[in-house]
Amino acid sequence: MSYLKNRSEFLFLYDIKDANPNGDPLDENKPRLDEETGQVIVTDVRLKRTIRDYLFKLIEQKDQRLLNQEIFVREVRDDEGYLYDAKTRARDFVVEKEGKFHELKETVRSEVTKKCIDVRLFGAVIPIEFKVKGGKSQSGAVIMTGPVQFRFGRSLHKAEISFIKGTGAFADKYDSNNKKTQFTFREEWIVPYALIAFYGVANEHAASSTHLTEEDINLMLEAMWNGTKDLITRSKFGQMPRLLLRIVYKEGEDFYIGELDKLVKWNPDEGKREEEIRDVTEGKLMLEELLSAIEKHKDKIDHVEIAVHERLLTQPDIIGELRKILDEDKVKILNLS
Repeated sequence: MSYLKNRSEFLFLYDIKDANPNGDPLDENKPRLDEETGQVIVTDVRLKRTIRDYLFKLIEQKDQRLLNQEIFVREVRDDEGYLYDAKTRARDFVVEKEGKFHELKETVRSEVTKKCIDVRLFGAVIPIEFKVKGGKSQSGAVIMTGPVQFRFGRSLHKAEISFIKGTGAFADKYDSNNKKTQFTFREEWIVPYALIAFYGVANEHAASSTHLTEEDINLMLEAMWNGTKDLITRSKFGQMPRLLLRIVYKEGEDFYIGELDKLVKWNPDEGKREEEIRDVTEGKLMLEELLSAIEKHKDKIDHVEIAVHERLLTQPDIIGELRKILDEDKVKILNLS
């Protein structure tokens, strides 16, 4: 099987309304907010979890594209309900539990990259411990750098967070006769609205060590788009993908534009402050800098792949402009729904 040969970079935009995109467990699970800029922050770990959850759903549905595949970083429990740690999880990928340590270590590396798409995409640090000759235990780690790396996502505008308080269905106070006198209170933090941008790169050099393929990348793009729509838990419901752009460079080009998220701007409608936006149609995504960068480096670009939500307003029209800059057959519309 051929491993990924072309470097590429990604720009992914999605928005959230009246929900919590990425709570901070050390701060009352509040949405992360940069106090200096007013931007909402979402970690790369949150995006990777979205991708993993969607791919695991496909595996459970026995999707033929993920036949005999696994997700390494997920919740696994033993027969008594206890969670696996990373060492125990690693042993799932080794038939022989004893032998020469370096051979067992390489077996873990080989089996995990063959069976786990999330490791092929994002790499892993896998602690291992095995018995070696003489019955002694030896420990170490399998370290694989992920070919796909994302920076933290940030909202393209100032946003705010709101504190919501309500009543629950059950009592928390009783009178002397053990009768219910007061309901429990529910408290949560939400973001009324934010349009969030993620930037990432797929490194073809690291792809050879994790055995990442073009098919894996295609599944990841599907997971980014549809996995975001699938976030329909109570705290996450209200997120919608708006733009996904992948720039694929010619084989052998050791180059990428970089910081695609810095080359787009979000302009609210006239008379609106950034914090007042409550819908994606209340502003325009300005693309002049991004399109100018693509035109400047078009000789290095093999093709671009793009999906745009119908409610996102861009200036100028991104698909039309890309077709002017590049040959029309180099602009591929992603069919992700």
